[in-house]
This record gives sequence, structure tokens and C-alpha cells, in this order.
Amino acid sequence: MASGSSLPPETTTPKPAIFLQDACFQHRYIRSRDLSAIVERPERLRAVTIGLSAAISRLEGSGAVPLEPPKPKPLDPDDLASQLGRLNIESDNPLRRSDPPVSIVQSSASADILSHPAVKYVHGDIDGDIYLENLVRWIRESKEKIDKGQSEIPENLSQGDLYLCPESLAAIQGAVGTVCEAVDAVAGSFQPAFTNQMPETPAPPVNRAFVAIRPPGHHCGEDTPSGFCFVNNVAIGAAHAHLQHGIDRIIIFDIDLHHGNGTQSIAWQMNEETYRQTLESEAGAPSSKRGPQVYYGSIHDILSYPCEDGKIELVQAASTSIHGSHGQYIKNVHLQEYTSAEHWEKLYAEQYSEILRKAEEFLHSTGGPGKDVLVFISCGMDASEHEMPSMSRHNRRVPTSFFYQFARDACALSDRYAGGKLISVLEGGYSDRALTSGSMAHLLGLVDSAVEPDWWSPENLILLEKATKKPKRGGRQSLVQTNLYPWLDRALAIFSSLDASPTHTVKPRAPPPPSSRTLRDRKKPNSAASSPRGKLTPAASTTEAANAESSSSEDSPPNASASAAGKKLPRVILRLGPAPGSQP
Repeated sequence: MASGSSLPPETTTPKPAIFLQDACFQHRYIRSRDLSAIVERPERLRAVTIGLSAAISRLEGSGAVPLEPPKPKPLDPDDLASQLGRLNIESDNPLRRSDPPVSIVQSSASADILSHPAVKYVHGDIDGDIYLENLVRWIRESKEKIDKGQSEIPENLSQGDLYLCPESLAAIQGAVGTVCEAVDAVAGSFQPAFTNQMPETPAPPVNRAFVAIRPPGHHCGEDTPSGFCFVNNVAIGAAHAHLQHGIDRIIIFDIDLHHGNGTQSIAWQMNEETYRQTLESEAGAPSSKRGPQVYYGSIHDILSYPCEDGKIELVQAASTSIHGSHGQYIKNVHLQEYTSAEHWEKLYAEQYSEILRKAEEFLHSTGGPGKDVLVFISCGMDASEHEMPSMSRHNRRVPTSFFYQFARDACALSDRYAGGKLISVLEGGYSDRALTSGSMAHLLGLVDSAVEPDWWSPENLILLEKATKKPKRGGRQSLVQTNLYPWLDRALAIFSSLDASPTHTVKPRAPPPPSSRTLRDRKKPNSAASSPRGKLTPAASTTEAANAESSSSEDSPPNASASAAGKKLPRVILRLGPAPGSQP
């Protein structure tokens, strides 16, 4: 090297990144004020953020970054620059670190679903974008229809698990935009703005991403919304990777409790088109750019949605395994009941890991390792041991460590075949504890950090829940002696900087009741039925309501009438002390 020339900058080691999207809080149920049976709720993202904050706290305490920021060196009072440095507000941000273990992106990305190429690739129709146009129209008309006592969801679609409000468009487009932004960061050279990176420190490239968004997507097919899903976030991310970054081989692992029937259907259509192009090329047709090849592997409960009614086409789809024939690569594995001794040695090693082994076979048969490979995880957390019983009814609950171990194994596969490129996208998970514990374990697995088995123990989860519990309207924040637990103190500081959930849930409008309904009978003032929280619908069990504690019941307005005329005041007895100057 010639004298005086400079060395090339040292390559920064890639790091995982968390992608958050505030717009996703806006999608909410507005048909009535009774939210007791609504499980797909904005507060899900808050529970996820709590788990991610705890995981970051654990990573910072592992030695990569000091748990507490180093004490500043003494400043020269006469040094004007030093004095001005004291006013640097950025340095007071608890998230700002010179070498954070995980990068954080608070995304503002949005994808216009009527014009975005990847959205149209997945959900567009040959003769026009009928479904997408209909979806936008349903959203825009939702308030007007609900105010008239009508449903905002067309009659031919499920009324129980689909809902919309005027803000749903911002949430859906924000979710899609954030997934595509994560793809750009992992598969391309795009450098997002990191929330927790010191401005003067070069930001590392991103090799893995966890995208915390809602509504979920894996039940939505080309034009068939269902199961809380209106567009397929992961399939759109895969299409974006193919169209924008030349990713031709895509792995999708789905670990949600429920079969991702929409994702499998879309993957099948993509593979069918690519296979047709291959056959035509072999027959002498002019060569053209071929579509992607997609492997879809799912672990799910065959007795749960969408197969719970035993419909033959859904059960068959959720049990399909095909490897290469007709250009299809599908593997479905059913969750099983287990004892603690059986899970890892028998079920995980022999059965659940089969979706990893078949993914490896797919990559071997299609060219081996390459820059054209990208791995996705549809990360539902409703298979968790902490999910509410009404959602997980067949005792298929996996230990929290499953989300940690599967992330590590998927990352190991992506390291071997995809240069480490992996994107995990939130799907299901409906109890707060399932989401918090699953997010905590999953992020630690994505970072490939060695952790103690009891890091997500019930005791630690209870501490987190108490420290982050939202106060009821007019109440006080729960007090926890966090100074006894340094990790908890740090987790709270991180969470307070990331939490974008509303202070109080916005109350939905109450539509005029249909004519078939009757008003509830008036209760006497002393009746036990005059509870300020009202009555749960038959669809919501007591356990489910308890697990959804951060939803509507937490922000219910106080019942003023109960504390006025109808309540008997307790008798107060004043006990006077001795007169001044008298002997005790």
C-alpha cells in the first residue's frame, strides 16, 4: 500500500434490530363499548414492548454493554465546550448507547396498499385490484355503517374475528410499510434511523429483525381476509424482497398456534407460477425472469382455528407435506400434548425440528447457500404456555423456551444458507403474559445470547407485570421496589422510552342497538349486578377476561351512580387521644 494512504474502514458486525410502528395502535374495535371478548387489541403491542425491554435489559447486563452508563469524567469549568456538552439532551435518553446489543427502529413507514408493487403482487387481481379497493372502501365506510347499527364487515365474511375502523387503513399500511422497511434493512443497503444509537457512532448493518406490528396477516389469502387478518404481512415482505432485492428463494417458518392457511395458499400460488415458467422455459419458450421459490413450514394445532370445525379442505391443507413435486415445498407439523420430559428430547428434536430439516433440504435442492435466500418467521405467540385457556383449548402449550430455541435454530440455518438474513414478524398471541414472555425469549434467541433458564420465570414475569401495570383512571401507578432488581429498573427505563400505547384506551362508539335487542332490566341500587364493569358476554370466560386485563376493563369509567344514592356509607368512629397536658 502506498505511503500515506488510509486503511479501509473496519467492517461493523451486523446486529439484530427491533422495528416498532405506532400507527398499529390505531386499529381497534368500535362496534360497541363491550370489549370483553375482543382479544386482538392494541394493548398487545404494549405487552410485546415490555418483553422486548426486559430482553434488552438482560442483554445489556450480560457484559456487552454496562448495565449503568459510565460516570462522566470531571469537566473543566472554564471549558465552554464542556459546559455546552452538559446541555446535550440526546445523551440523557436512556436508550442512547454507543454500542447497543440491539438496534431499535421506531418506524413511520407506510405502504399505499392500492399502489405498492409487493401488495399488488400478493393481493392484486388480474382484472383489477378488486379486493384491495373493497378493503379501502370498507374501512372508509366503517364509522358510517356502525353508526347506523350495521356491520362494517360484509355479510359473507366472518363477523366474529374481523373488525375495522377508519384508522385501520393507517395501521394496515403502517404494518406493511414497516415489514418492507425491515426487508430493505436486512436484504439491501438501506440504513434506518435507529432510536438507540448515539448520533456520532456509526450504526451497524442489520442482519436480523423482529417486527412488532398488528393486525396479523397469516390467515389472509389473496382475497380472503379471516382470523383478524386483512393483508398478509409476511407474504408481502417476501414479494418485496423478490421484486426489490432479487431474493429468489424464501423460507417461511410459521410457529403460530393456528395454521397459516393464507400464507400457505399464497406460497402455493407463487410456486405454481414459477414452476409453470420453468416448464415453459425447458420447452423452448423465451426465457424471462422467473418468480420466487417459497418453502412454507408450519407447527400448529390441527384442532384449533381454522380447522376447528373439521372442514375437509382446511384440515387437508394444514396437514399437507410435499417436497419438490409440482414445484411445491410445504411441511406441516401438528403440535402434541406433552410432559416436561418429552418436549425437548422427543417432540422438538424429532417432530417440530422437521420443518427446519425440510427447509435445509429445499435449499440444498435449489442451489445451496446464496445471496438470493431470505428467512422469515411468522412469529405467533399464542402457542405459549401462558396463553389464555379459551384461545388454547387443547393443551398444546409450548414452554416459553421454545420461542428462544426456535429463534436460535432458525438463525443458525440463516447463517449457513442466507448470510444470516432473517426477519421475524409478529402474528398471534393474545394474553399479555404470553406476549411478554414470548417476545423476551424470542429476541434473546435472535441475538443468540446464552441465558439462564429461569430468566422468563413466573416470578420475573410477575415483577414486570406489577411494575408496568397501567393505573386505572384516577388511580396511582403500581409501586415496585425496582432498586432491588437492577434488571427491572433498566427494563422500565427502556420501556418508558419505547411505549407509544395510549394512556387510556380510546372508548369506542356505541352503535344503536338492533331492533331485536331489548334493554337490560334496571337493577335496584343494592343489587350485586350493578357492577361498574358491567357483565361479560358469554363468549368471554373469566380466565380470558383476566388475561386481557390491559384491555377495556382497565379503563372502564367509574360508576358514579353506585357511589351516590345507592351505596350505604360505612360508620366512622373517631377515637380521641388524651387531653393536652394529661399523663399518658
